[in-house]
Amino acid sequence: MEQSKIKGRTRAQESSNAIERLYISMRHLFSRGFYKPMGISGDALRQALLVLRPEIYGSIAEEKVELNGLIYVIERLPVGIEECRFINLTAEEGYSKSHFKAIIPPKRRRNCFRIDKDQMNIEVTRGRSEIYDILTHLTFLFIESHKIADKVLINEDTDTNREWKKLEEIVLHNKKLSRDERDIMLAHMASVLGRTFEETHRVHTVLGENNNPDRFFQIIYWLGHLAITEKTSNLKRAITFSPVLRERIGHHIYGEIWANNIKKVLEEKNLLDRPIHIISANMHSVMNSIYAPVVLPKQIKNNDIISLFELLSNDANEDLRKQVEDYASENGLTYIKDTSGTIINVQVIDTEKIDFSKTRYTLDNSLQNDEKPVIIVMDYAFGEQAYETMDELLKPYKNNRKIHHLNVESVSIMGKAGILEGGKGDIMIPSSHVFEGTADNYPFKNQLKKKLFDGCGVAVCSGAMVTVLGTSLQNKDILKFFQGSTWKVIGLEMEGAHYQKAIQAASKIRGNISNKVKVRYAYYASDNPLETGSTLASGGLGTTGVRPTYVITEKILEQIF
Repeated sequence: MEQSKIKGRTRAQESSNAIERLYISMRHLFSRGFYKPMGISGDALRQALLVLRPEIYGSIAEEKVELNGLIYVIERLPVGIEECRFINLTAEEGYSKSHFKAIIPPKRRRNCFRIDKDQMNIEVTRGRSEIYDILTHLTFLFIESHKIADKVLINEDTDTNREWKKLEEIVLHNKKLSRDERDIMLAHMASVLGRTFEETHRVHTVLGENNNPDRFFQIIYWLGHLAITEKTSNLKRAITFSPVLRERIGHHIYGEIWANNIKKVLEEKNLLDRPIHIISANMHSVMNSIYAPVVLPKQIKNNDIISLFELLSNDANEDLRKQVEDYASENGLTYIKDTSGTIINVQVIDTEKIDFSKTRYTLDNSLQNDEKPVIIVMDYAFGEQAYETMDELLKPYKNNRKIHHLNVESVSIMGKAGILEGGKGDIMIPSSHVFEGTADNYPFKNQLKKKLFDGCGVAVCSGAMVTVLGTSLQNKDILKFFQGSTWKVIGLEMEGAHYQKAIQAASKIRGNISNKVKVRYAYYASDNPLETGSTLASGGLGTTGVRPTYVITEKILEQIF
């Protein structure tokens, strides 16, 4: 037993070292300006990822092609990237004003531009975490592409097997397939990928689009084709970083513009001196919690308010959501669509314009109009971007040589996180954030307590949470170490330590806001990376996430009001 403990600890240490090597390598390559992912320059990244074997990338270190990981990555990268030999990471450099059409990945809000048949540009405006996210996904993609090439190359020349020639014919001639022909092709693909027919069929269905049902075949072909080209010639794929991106990264360029846009709206509406409560959450739960029961009381089934929120979360009910949005905009809510590049939209809610007698909440009647709270709801940040945006938002607003210190009374953070002792949809209440890979830790007094959620119909746990460098870099060994050691970590996410770092700097060091500012943190579980089949790659939360989202939102609003 003692021996197994030592083995487990060693594996966790190996994983930790692999993460450290990954980040050092990525920083080095970024400073260098370019590299070839499957060449010598990309070797350190590949080897570290293969040692780490993150849960989200499943069988990356095995011969068979990893399909769940492939779906996860493809949904977070631009359509057509598998066809491109050159990938250029840029800052916001004006491509949106050109004839190039922006390609936005379905599961990651970032602008990408197909420059020509060989080049894809990806705009990075969310800081280093976004660069790390993109590079790890691309490294996974290229490793998998070489597995495909190894399967289909008959010899060291360009000769390929029968299955590959059939796939090539279908993709290059854009052939429309009958159901029988598609099944035959899927059988060939199962052989190439080292997977069962059933697994291959499932991924084909998931990746299919209305106007392109056989997109899966195209993805596999182009991944394999470029890998074959790399193996049989000197034409390597390359990733470059634009000089402007390298110059701007880490300087809060986008965060400062974003924060000033919000403060200008506060100034225009005479809200700068009002008590301000900041909530980092999605763009629907706070608005729906306040306004939806007023607008749609008849949609509440069996006196369960969650039934209304589940209804609004259904994509088919766009007309109901529009009714809530229209009412909210006439009763205190101002929507600020991002134009800075942070891709973080904002809502400003002036509670003085809300008739609380119609809502489920009560506001102190003794408050004068200029004492009634203003709520700033900011959409989710991404990793290190949380520090940039919160740091800039909490700074004083300078206008006409006047300096306005914002009267920030509370900051509430609600988000998705991986859980280590529970399942999807459970709630986590952190007591501190531990920053992975550093000695930094951030204890705080959380205004949200576990007992507040008694009887809410959701399982709740509390304890330390680890802020990770990237969710796609976690494996079971390192997570078990965090959970089983004296850290007693209950979950992992990417922004908590960054937010708390900004709040502590603003309140305790810089004096930008009161040192009595209240903080609230609560997360709902999007996955359990310690359980096989429950990682982020296994799919979204669906309606499972509705109840915990709105339960947390309700507790935050009750405390604000």
